[in-house]
Parts: sequence; structure tokens; C-alpha cells
Amino acid sequence: MTKLFVISGSSGVGKGTLIKAFLEKHKDFKLSISCTTRSKREGEIDGVNYFFLTQEDFGNCIKNNEFLEWAEFSGNCYGTKKEYVEKCLKRGENLILEIDTKGALNVKKLMPEAHLIFIAPPSFEELEARLRGRHTETEEAIQKRLASIKLEIENSKYFDYKVVNDTIENALAQLEKIML
Repeated sequence: MTKLFVISGSSGVGKGTLIKAFLEKHKDFKLSISCTTRSKREGEIDGVNYFFLTQEDFGNCIKNNEFLEWAEFSGNCYGTKKEYVEKCLKRGENLILEIDTKGALNVKKLMPEAHLIFIAPPSFEELEARLRGRHTETEEAIQKRLASIKLEIENSKYFDYKVVNDTIENALAQLEKIML
């Protein structure tokens, strides 16, 4: 039986790295492809990295209730189409969605069989150090992220599982135990 896993966690917690390591070992799982209104970056391919939509097309999808979840970040919209997820599951593909906690809770409402996994940092302080260590954002942006992280951690109490990403090896072993 195919399964739908929704993986969420705060920025800087290592979700992407963890999912990539999992997918390299487990070829029978697939990462869901989201829709976005942001511009295509160099090397990105429509239908591989994202489904690139115009603002108008994205708005029509919202009006037609085509998304399991959607959100706006930094002026761009991102969303997961219901039809895409349902087709993947019908084809027998185990699917992973990497989305924010609010979106994850919405997916659970619409698809109660989804397994929600929250990737947590070893501590709030460690996560803050990771964010600052990237040297990619202003202090204002970091403060904004830290405020949203507190909300995400609060939302995690509604998740089915919690994986602490202290080391990739430990977190990957926990993830495998849950997903396999």
C-alpha cells in the first residue's frame, strides 16, 4: 500500500538534506513537485523542480479548490495540487511532501491517511546558530524567521511523529524507522 508522508520543520533544520539522504537510499519514494509563481532559476526544469505557474493560473487553481495546501512567501505563491498527489498515489508511488507546518495540517484535514513528520532542531539556540551561520539574511529577516519558528514548533504537537535532527545519521535512522 502506498503512503503519503508530509515532512515539515523550521528553516535551517536540515529537512532538505535529510530528505535527499533518504531518497538516495530509498528509490521507491518520490518527492512531490509543488507549483510556484516565482521565476524559474537557472537550471530548473518545469515539471521537475516545480510546476511554474503565472499569478493568474495560480489564482484560478485557488478559486477552483485544486490545492491540498498553498501559501505565499516573499511575494511568491507555492502550492501542492490535489490531483498530482492522488495520481502519484494511484500509480503506487510513496510520496513525500516537504511543506510548512500550516500546510501540513491542512493536508491532514483533507487526507487523514497522511503521516505528518516534524523535523526538530536539537534546540532553539542551535537552530538560531545555524540560521546565523548561513550569512544569507539580514538581522531583520532572521528575527522574522525566529518568530515563525516558534509557531511551527507549537504546531508540531499536532504531528504524528517528531524527529530531532541532531546529526544526519541519527535523524535518517529515525526517519527510516517511521517511513519503512
